[in-house]
Amino acid sequence: MLDDDGHTLQLNVAAPRIVSLAPGATAMLFAAGAGAQVFGTSDYSDEPEAARRIERVGDSQSFDLERILALHPDVVVVWSGGTSAAQIDRLERVGLKVYRQHLVRLADIPDSLRRLGMMAGTQSQAQAAADTMAHTLATLQQRYAPVGTAPAGTAPAGTVPVSTTPGHTVLIQVWDHPLYTVSHAQLLSDVVRVCGYHNLYDDLPDPGPAVSLESVLRRDPDVILALGSDTSTATQWVRQWTAYPTLKAVRLGRLLPWSDQRLSRLGPSMVEATAALCEALSRPVNQPH
Repeated sequence: MLDDDGHTLQLNVAAPRIVSLAPGATAMLFAAGAGAQVFGTSDYSDEPEAARRIERVGDSQSFDLERILALHPDVVVVWSGGTSAAQIDRLERVGLKVYRQHLVRLADIPDSLRRLGMMAGTQSQAQAAADTMAHTLATLQQRYAPVGTAPAGTAPAGTVPVSTTPGHTVLIQVWDHPLYTVSHAQLLSDVVRVCGYHNLYDDLPDPGPAVSLESVLRRDPDVILALGSDTSTATQWVRQWTAYPTLKAVRLGRLLPWSDQRLSRLGPSMVEATAALCEALSRPVNQPH
């Protein structure tokens, strides 16, 4: 069988014992119906609740190889977007079979679930979960991504409906000093695309670039999405932007603090988190005075 990166994994039977070295991969395995087969996982795996009770063996950057070997896994699942080639090679040199799990776009989640189900022998449950997520994503894209504005009469009097024209841009702020954002190489860029917006810095090659205030002012986003680690942080970042009233997002009141950590977990809960964000981005705002 093939993993998410197209590497061939030779398994005589479905893997009854699995170690996962990434929180997102752990959550995906549970969604695929293989949670009971995960005997070791990464330090930050807390989704779903049952994952908290699994033995910790480190994470993608620093894992305890002896502890992993003691668990006798049939397969070790890694997040290839975050685990270095050297670390993967370290696992394979001692004879462990490695499954590379990787998501580039939201639409990759259903297929990734199906492949994990094949690896774990839980195809039926994985297929059902994948079909549900694929349907949810298709519904979101149909609802929020069509060209044009909200139909007349759908917004309450005195409000401005949010346009879903592809040219409408959103600054995805992930840090304040210095100001960090994301490019097309990050799943967050695909999240806002599904919601009907275009990432303001989709054109940059660096996955997590630092950008200048002058650059933001010049590009003038329609929306500023402040993705803080908690509500207080996200709200503080939003307040800082009000010092720049010439920005379109400030003039229109399109400053959105957001602290849903599911958007960064790279697992199945990203689908639910995307739906919540799309709904928030689509809400009409007060007409500016």
